[in-house]
Amino acid sequence: QVQLVESGGGLVQAGGSLRLSCEASGSVSDINSMGWHRQAPGKQREFVAAMSRSGRAEYAGPVKGRFTISRDNSQNWVYLQMDSLKPEDSAVYYCTSASWTNIESWGQGTQVTVSS
Repeated sequence: QVQLVESGGGLVQAGGSLRLSCEASGSVSDINSMGWHRQAPGKQREFVAAMSRSGRAEYAGPVKGRFTISRDNSQNWVYLQMDSLKPEDSAVYYCTSASWTNIESWGQGTQVTVSS
């Protein structure tokens, strides 16, 4: 099993930046991809970004060019640098991981609020 713990959420003004962090523990050698999803009030959970163990990154259209995902060399951490934040980026952000056999794990989430 993999456990994921997020940190770094908070309140920021539109145009500002935040950096989310997520630490994986447990069966970390089973992890291939790590990434982020988000869920705003009244909306479905949506994909934000992900990075494979080989370093291939994917982004959702609304965040492309503003958010940057990265992983550290130990592969136990994943980060999401969020720049040029907009009020519509406000959501609970969840760290996610997928194993080589596509077993998913989710963190508890961290709140990001962008004020206009």
